[in-house]
Amino acid sequence: MMSFVTAIVTYNMVKFQSGFSRILYACLDLLFSIAVVESCMMVVASLVPNFMMGIIVGAGFIGIMMMTAGFFRLLPDLPKLFWRYPVSYINSMSWALQGAYKNDMIGMVFDGPYEGGEPKVAGEFILTTMLGISLQHSKWWDLGVVVAILICYRLLFFAILKFKERATPLFRKLYALQHLNNRPSFRKTSSFPSKRHQPVCSLSSQEGLNSPLH
Repeated sequence: MMSFVTAIVTYNMVKFQSGFSRILYACLDLLFSIAVVESCMMVVASLVPNFMMGIIVGAGFIGIMMMTAGFFRLLPDLPKLFWRYPVSYINSMSWALQGAYKNDMIGMVFDGPYEGGEPKVAGEFILTTMLGISLQHSKWWDLGVVVAILICYRLLFFAILKFKERATPLFRKLYALQHLNNRPSFRKTSSFPSKRHQPVCSLSSQEGLNSPLH
């Protein structure tokens, strides 16, 4: 509900292209983007030991995703090693931003840079030349990739929980055994007899012996 209200209000305030399909795409794009971030933080929270470490790791990871999404630097300008391939391709923000650009720019026509009968500039030309966004696939493909990344995060979170559910009892058992073996009461007795603790003998084995009182 929050994503739908925010997308509708923002879409009308900035006067994007009208149309039900375009507004619906903006709402779904924002909804799945928020869901991906939440799923990412769930995965981080399941791996770190405390709350503060989760905030630090999660904020750093989201910062890296924002830097490679195209907000601060266009995708063609990113260093190809590691940042472009493969980080920008597994980054949901990159696909969501490309879909948002296509949702509004495709079909629009802008005035030329100079007055006096200059030709119009199409939105597709701006996408390909200025923003470096490929038009070989549609905006719905970009949204589908965001959904696929969301599903991967959910499955990863489920796998981590199942692994911890099965591995935690084993680790606790090993820790308990190691802790008990280190306690003095569980150590093996020495082979030398103690003067304070004599072995207990039965009465039948003591028959015929003199009493220590005589």
